[in-house]
Amino acid sequence: MSRLTELLRQVRKADAQLGTDLEAEVAALTKRRTFGLVFEQHQPEAVELPGRVVRRGDKVRVLPPRGGGGTKAGDQRLWRTTRIECVDGQRVAHLAELDVEEPETRAVLADDVVVVAEFRDRIYPGLVETGRVERGGDKPFHTVVNAENYHALEMLTYTHRHSIDAIYIDPPYNTGARDWKYDNDYVASDDDYRHSKWLAFMERRLKICRELMRSDATLVATIDEHEVNRLGVLLDQLVPESTRQLVTIVNNPKGVTQGYLSRVEEYAFFVFGPDARIGSVDDDLLTHRDMADAEGELQRPRWKGLLRSGDDSLRADRKDMFYPVWFDESTGRLSHAGEALPIDETPDFSPQDGLTPIWPIRRDMKEGPTRAAPRRSILDYALHPHL
Repeated sequence: MSRLTELLRQVRKADAQLGTDLEAEVAALTKRRTFGLVFEQHQPEAVELPGRVVRRGDKVRVLPPRGGGGTKAGDQRLWRTTRIECVDGQRVAHLAELDVEEPETRAVLADDVVVVAEFRDRIYPGLVETGRVERGGDKPFHTVVNAENYHALEMLTYTHRHSIDAIYIDPPYNTGARDWKYDNDYVASDDDYRHSKWLAFMERRLKICRELMRSDATLVATIDEHEVNRLGVLLDQLVPESTRQLVTIVNNPKGVTQGYLSRVEEYAFFVFGPDARIGSVDDDLLTHRDMADAEGELQRPRWKGLLRSGDDSLRADRKDMFYPVWFDESTGRLSHAGEALPIDETPDFSPQDGLTPIWPIRRDMKEGPTRAAPRRSILDYALHPHL
């Protein structure tokens, strides 16, 4: 029994009618707000429209000084353009600050302001063709829409509602790095509402994706460990009728250190519509493979990952790590690793006993050490360099 249920029981004992009324209100509230992921519905981010010519009545933001470099956000205040005048051949915008009791006024060059649309402002979407590449005749073609993603998605609801069969999104990972903006300001790692703002940002877009998808469509959303758990719960709440599956994507076999452990993967949520079906394929998407031949598929080693790079990347730096790997051309497989070659000897490329030696030599002909010692299976390292 929850604490709320117990309190209602006590109220009913003291006042039956009051208890009944409170239960009805609680039941209505429960229907409006499901249990699960709870976050604030933050004021949506504003969108800058840099291609829009500034006119009287426009809502604008003053741009930071040019030539400063970096990613400085500049003045985030919003202004209303009260009038435009021409001074010495240049357009000057007269501005009045918005949403303050005593608004400041100023005059700036029209080229130094950008038109801004908030989410409560009406935007009438339209497409302007900027170019095309025609090579396929009557074959299916690709269309690239260059726009703020929320408004681009919203525009597609007019033409493609419930007709999209696959959506792939790569949203901001919300790592705290300055690589995405909310309300045209950065969501920093020390922002108390960082996760809540990110969820509000995602929810608005995923709701539109849901309107675009067919019943047999699939949505794929990539993410890393910073928001993977929250995104999973959000998807469950937004598309409960779909089947959600989390998969890992090995994108850096060498590993990236974050915290105590190194990780080699990121994640992708596959959200299958109620009528979606998936077929089977031979490729496990994990093993590097060559084309199939009469003997079957051959595994392809990761030679680039085998060579040491960066510091200590020359033969003289690791004298005991310069050795041949013997390759059997008749089977197309690696046989074994040879012994390390003394520093004063030159590598011999002549075949021996039907095996061809492969030395760790780069394209610029510099001799370099390998990452694995000869006692370790060279084939294991070539296929699984993160082990």
